[in-house]
Amino acid sequence: MSTSGKELLSKCRPAVSRHWLWLVAGLLWSAVGMALCVTACYWFSDLAWPMNAAGVAAGFGSGVAIYRYGFSRIARKNIHRIFRQPERVCFFAFQAWRSYLLVAVMVLLGYTLRHSHVHRFILAVIYSGIGTGLSLSSSLYYEEFF
Repeated sequence: MSTSGKELLSKCRPAVSRHWLWLVAGLLWSAVGMALCVTACYWFSDLAWPMNAAGVAAGFGSGVAIYRYGFSRIARKNIHRIFRQPERVCFFAFQAWRSYLLVAVMVLLGYTLRHSHVHRFILAVIYSGIGTGLSLSSSLYYEEFF
């Protein structure tokens, strides 16, 4: 790529202070987590009392485990990576570029599961678990931002 092409590309890049990346990541993780939890609550509401209570407990319990052993580690890794970024950085640098592929795979998996023959109870437990894990992990980003 020529020098003028690189200059044009760098001018088009949406650069922000790296401080804002923690807020962007936190808001995104919160929004996705809450959307998954709301969807799960909708599915749980169609079930009878003992079944929906068991599903909520299983979803929340698995969400805490997902936070503790999975998403919190990813969030901390992203937080440390953001610390190593220059003061002005691309708006989309709140996670590594490889992670965008993982997000695409997770969205595709969610779509596939949602349109499969898997019972809504099982889907609701999965959605609430992942949603809880994401929502809890978003607090780590907010802690860095504030």
